Amino acid sequence: MKIIGLTGGIGMGKSTVAAMFADHFIPVFNADEAVHEAQAPGGAALPAIGAAFPGTVHGEVLDRARLRALVLGDGAAMARLEAIMHPLVRARQAAFLEEARAMNAKAALLDIPLLFETGNPAGFDAVITVSCPRDVQIERVKGRGLPMAQIEAIIAKQMDDAEKRLRATHVIDTSGSFEATRRQVEGVIAALNLT
Repeated sequence: MKIIGLTGGIGMGKSTVAAMFADHFIPVFNADEAVHEAQAPGGAALPAIGAAFPGTVHGEVLDRARLRALVLGDGAAMARLEAIMHPLVRARQAAFLEEARAMNAKAALLDIPLLFETGNPAGFDAVITVSCPRDVQIERVKGRGLPMAQIEAIIAKQMDDAEKRLRATHVIDTSGSFEATRRQVEGVIAALNLT
């Protein structure tokens, strides 16, 4: 089974591209969804987050806005949060890969926004970076209702898009039409002999 990494900055179109791979019957693991699952009411991360960041967990509910305010722009606080979250996400990812192998899937796609930032993507047969111009990226993220200061802080935490493109084995430009993006996805699927 081929393991494909999918990465790119916020607002670059990872979810759209991942859905296109899923349309081709390639199982998709979403690291952000694994984070949300671990931080949901009763989630596995809540006790450790509550201990590391007092006042962020009330009962079984995480105050995401408070946690975000505490970690954005604070490298040490972000490192504490990542030390809690990364092992939980990796465990869920390992279980996903086992399930994909059990289904005899030809490939599995791991949608990991911070793939390059969190370590060397060894063990991947291919790494795809989704990319678009910065102005398009910012407009997309503003559409989610985030304030500009928060958008800038998130982008600053992520590796530069140009660097991600250099490190990837494939680049998908999402600045064009939906169909243009789909054609690029189909090109990568063909290049990896997954048709």
